[in-house]
Amino acid sequence: MPMFSRARLSGALASATVVAALFGAFSAQDRAIAAPAAAPAGNAANGAKLFAQCKICHSTDAGKNGLGPSLRGVVGRKSATAPGFSYSTAMKGVGVTWKPHELNEFLRGPMKKIPGTKMAFAGIANDQNRADVIAYLGTLK
Repeated sequence: MPMFSRARLSGALASATVVAALFGAFSAQDRAIAAPAAAPAGNAANGAKLFAQCKICHSTDAGKNGLGPSLRGVVGRKSATAPGFSYSTAMKGVGVTWKPHELNEFLRGPMKKIPGTKMAFAGIANDQNRADVIAYLGTLK
């Protein structure tokens, strides 16, 4: 009579796989595949040029809103808190702080990240361009 049933052996093998993963039994290549890619470093000077498309709706002057809110101080600001702007219910309810990783997700596809947002913009598909715009926004203190 076997000491372990098939179910117990299967569970033990699964546990061994988890332990091996935790203690680095997988190759560096295997770990790299599982890890998310790091965002590229942003170039604020290029971001300032790319921001030209955003100026249609957004100002960089404090308190000066357009179709969109002023983006002065947006990095680190809680969502839906620019004074004097009428935000969508969706944006009011999201409750994020606009850190670079949140901005990255939002600018990739605003309507996908926050369904119901007033921001009718397809997004910035290029990772480097997004990083550059976010770096520029970070200079607007």
